Amino acid sequence: MLKTEMRNQNTYDIDKMSTYEMLKIINDENGKVTLAVESALPQISIVCDSVADAIKSGGRIFYIGSGTSGRLGVCDAAECPPTFGVPYDLFNGIIAGGEKCMFKAAENAEDNPEACIEDLKSRNFNNKDILIGISASGSAAYVISAVNYAKSIGAKAFSITNNHDTELGKAADIDICADTGPEVITGSTRMKAGTAQKIILNMISTASMVKCGCVYENLMINLKPTNKKLRRRMIGIVTEILGCSDKKAEELLETSGWNIRLAVK
Repeated sequence: MLKTEMRNQNTYDIDKMSTYEMLKIINDENGKVTLAVESALPQISIVCDSVADAIKSGGRIFYIGSGTSGRLGVCDAAECPPTFGVPYDLFNGIIAGGEKCMFKAAENAEDNPEACIEDLKSRNFNNKDILIGISASGSAAYVISAVNYAKSIGAKAFSITNNHDTELGKAADIDICADTGPEVITGSTRMKAGTAQKIILNMISTASMVKCGCVYENLMINLKPTNKKLRRRMIGIVTEILGCSDKKAEELLETSGWNIRLAVK
């Protein structure tokens, strides 16, 4: 049996616990997530380097998954443009069943191995791109098929799973497996498994963007002035880099068309 489907011996009596006791056991189990991710750092590192190299060569990154895994991929992809100032089609999130499944679960969507190929073709996925399939169980037919299709056209395909020796992991060029073990609620992989997936996706997008020059020191150098909060943050970044006043930073940004790189040049 998959570890993510096993019963967690620490939570057999969770239905009899006080609220505080429930929260304590959930938090204790969450503490195991970072250890599971740490064990996968060598594989994550390889994937980050491959993603950065692909981007530098004009490729795009595609996250694909179903259910929670798909939603996390879409979320990470959506957050890259405002954070790093990159085009909206550089990181792409695809969820089985389409956009509507971001808001309403369609559990059978993961069982359709043909749909992923149409989803990828509709976005002109090609061999310069990279595909990252996400599945806690490593058994989602939709995701496995996507990985196999990517490899069939000469693209690199990686996976993020939470069980060892899965069909998805074996199909991928590199499998990032964060073994988070049995869930607090049996089989509810939106919990520890999903948390690990989110951490790994954050690592992949952040590290690759740093390697692509989208960060100066630890500052978001490519921010866009799309709202008041971000304009204030941009002023703060220029102030931090140049050691000038907020007023001077704002003047430099105004002159440069709110381009931090030009403002600090």
